[in-house]
Amino acid sequence: MQTISIEELYDRMQSGESVCLVDVREPHEHADFNIGGLLHPLGRIMQAEVDELEQLKDKEVILYCRSGNRSGQACMMLETMGFNQVKNLVGGMLAWRDKYHS
Repeated sequence: MQTISIEELYDRMQSGESVCLVDVREPHEHADFNIGGLLHPLGRIMQAEVDELEQLKDKEVILYCRSGNRSGQACMMLETMGFNQVKNLVGGMLAWRDKYHS
């Protein structure tokens, strides 16, 4: 599984690069704070409900959650479904908030 640091993602976003983000948290977590990712909770990925993500199969997709644990699981599951450029955001929204929104 590939990873990406919050610093690298932040820099890419600040430079105006278009990045594909998927938030695997629950709707209430997403509503509380997010960085613009498509909401697709881990439970849906676990049930192989990935039609909404199918068009991203050959693109770089950065997954995030609260701490990086659920998004890591989601990365591994998506890789087994043929997604070949998924990356886990190390530290998740906890690390992002600590560094960029404190």
